[in-house]
Amino acid sequence: MPQHTVKAYGDELNQLTAEVARMGGLAEAQVADAVDSVARRDVALARAVVDRDARLDAMHRDIERKAIRLIALRQPVASDLRRTLASMKLAMDLERTGDLAKNIAKRGLILAEGEPMQPLTRSIERMGKLVSMRLRDVLDAYAAAEIDRAIAVWNTDDEVDEHYNALFRELLTYMMGDPRTITAGTHLLFMAKNLERIGDHATNIAETIYYEITGQEFMGERPRWNPDAAEAAPEPLSPV
Repeated sequence: MPQHTVKAYGDELNQLTAEVARMGGLAEAQVADAVDSVARRDVALARAVVDRDARLDAMHRDIERKAIRLIALRQPVASDLRRTLASMKLAMDLERTGDLAKNIAKRGLILAEGEPMQPLTRSIERMGKLVSMRLRDVLDAYAAAEIDRAIAVWNTDDEVDEHYNALFRELLTYMMGDPRTITAGTHLLFMAKNLERIGDHATNIAETIYYEITGQEFMGERPRWNPDAAEAAPEPLSPV
């Protein structure tokens, strides 16, 4: 290809990567703000999270459209093709992450109308910070193309599951002890499940990064929390 064509092709790939990174930043902010709105009973912030979700949807469509156009016109192969396909997969995970953050914010709006449940909302806040940290780490790994950092996120998938199971039991205890907390507790249960699913999307992103860089699928079963071995530290898995 002529030099100017090669440069234009490279610019398109770099732009696609940059747009995924920007979408990741917005998705990360959505999760953090959704959790913060619940912890602070901040109605205005929760509504802002709901409204901003449309921007994530638009970014997802735009990235997908540009990736398909690049494949059709440039016919990328090898690492360039993986990079293009990865942008589409990551945009999908980030769009779904945004949907889950929006769901948390919408339930936060309902909870803000009732009596505060500080001990339980603090538990949601702790789990939310853990999930936000995992999402930030895996997005940083994508931006820097750091495969070891992506693997580290993959290997800690069970930490989010452990928090979810502990919070699930805590919420059930509250609801059984005081039936008046059942409605609010149910909303908090759904919030916790949404956070657990966001953690799964972070793990999906880590697997996509591994594939983009190596050209190989990340093999092995994801680490899962084992309640019978809660006292033992989980052993990290390695890609094979």
